[in-house]
Amino acid sequence: MKKIALLSVLFNLVLSCTLFAQFTQSPLPYSYAALEPYIDAQTMEIHYNKHHATYIKNLNKAVIGTPAEKMSVTEILAQVSTFDNTIRNNAGGHYNHDLFWTILTPKPKTTPSKELEAAIHASFSNIDSLKSKLNKAAATRFGSGWAWLYVTIDGKLAICSTANQDNPLMDIAEYKGTPILGIDVWEHAYYLKYQNKRTDYLAALWSIINWEEVSRRYAAAVPAKK
Repeated sequence: MKKIALLSVLFNLVLSCTLFAQFTQSPLPYSYAALEPYIDAQTMEIHYNKHHATYIKNLNKAVIGTPAEKMSVTEILAQVSTFDNTIRNNAGGHYNHDLFWTILTPKPKTTPSKELEAAIHASFSNIDSLKSKLNKAAATRFGSGWAWLYVTIDGKLAICSTANQDNPLMDIAEYKGTPILGIDVWEHAYYLKYQNKRTDYLAALWSIINWEEVSRRYAAAVPAKK
């Protein structure tokens, strides 16, 4: 009976930690295999279930007893310089992956909104130029990191890359703004299929970019633009 009671206590403890976890993982909006042949199912499953899930687990542990315990992930990023590297890396990892899943889609031939298309032309002349510049930022990011299309503080589109799990929302970022499209260039995002051929991975991604979601994020980042 004592053993049963102990197991019951442990079960309830695990359940309560799950139910009241501050940060949780949103379901993938598609199946693991939905993005093939561009991203294989095994990579997606490992990336989502292991890497992203671990960032969330570690973030929930790291914020306990800190001011971040009552903050949203974007609030943490805006003040990330006041927290240690464990919170910085895991908050960034959670936010970045949450965005990444949504800007990919199995839906064929999505296109930018008229507003986003106009902004792309204003900043990069055309969408092919945007792709080329973003691919270059991703290809030349040394080691692990991300390449970003983001909206600057003055409402313009710009491109940058960041190391590790940093992003333009962080108060320590060299280039600040609101990300609307992020490309993961950590090796775990592509190595099973593309090995060391990062440029092949980058070229393939454009076939599964969810321009409808990128457009939605653009509109949300510049709500007052006239």
